[in-house]
Amino acid sequence: MASKKKQYRLHWLAEPIMEESSYIEKRMFGCLAIYLHGRMVLLMAEGEEPWNGLLVPTGHQFHASLMKEFKDIVQHPVLKKWLYLPEDTEDFESAASEIVHAIEMNDPRFGVEPKEKKPGKRKNLTPP
Repeated sequence: MASKKKQYRLHWLAEPIMEESSYIEKRMFGCLAIYLHGRMVLLMAEGEEPWNGLLVPTGHQFHASLMKEFKDIVQHPVLKKWLYLPEDTEDFESAASEIVHAIEMNDPRFGVEPKEKKPGKRKNLTPP
């Protein structure tokens, strides 16, 4: 029996950017990560607070300007390096759409480059 992939109820938010040739989705930690132009630009979380809404990967240097421009986003209470738009925000759909529009315009404040994977030590699996 084939397993069904989880359908994310917030997935519609990514529709404006899905046609971009660099668009990639990756499932991680029970969430859906969205990459554009090689950067992770959104993480859709659908769990218990504080993991229910949009996590906005960004650098600390952009927090103040993004929180000023997008009034409903806050610093994530656990991943303090990122910002967060809780789904229970009164005007979530509108606020989330504005964020996605800024990402669509390739606003450089949104997104983080994936870290290079460090080569790990390989364990010698053959007996001595």
